[in-house]
Amino acid sequence: MSEEQLKAFQEAAKADAGLQEKLKAAADADAVVAIAKAAGFVISSEELQKAQAEVSEDELQGVAGGIVADPLSIIID
Repeated sequence: MSEEQLKAFQEAAKADAGLQEKLKAAADADAVVAIAKAAGFVISSEELQKAQAEVSEDELQGVAGGIVADPLSIIID
C-alpha cells in the first residue's frame, strides 16, 4: 500500500456516508482492507495498523487508558 492510496481512501470515506457506515461496522483491520478493496483502493492491514499507530497530538487527546477510543479514526475522522 502506498501512503497515497491510504490518503485517497481517507478522502473517499470522508465524502461517502455509505462507506463511513461500512467502516464503522468493520470488526478489524482486515475488514477495513476488504472494504477499501471493494471501493477500488489497495491497502494492507499492516500499513493501516502502522498509520493508526502514528497518531497526532489531537488524536492523543482521544486516548483513554492506553487505547484509542475509535481505532478507525485514521480513516473516517
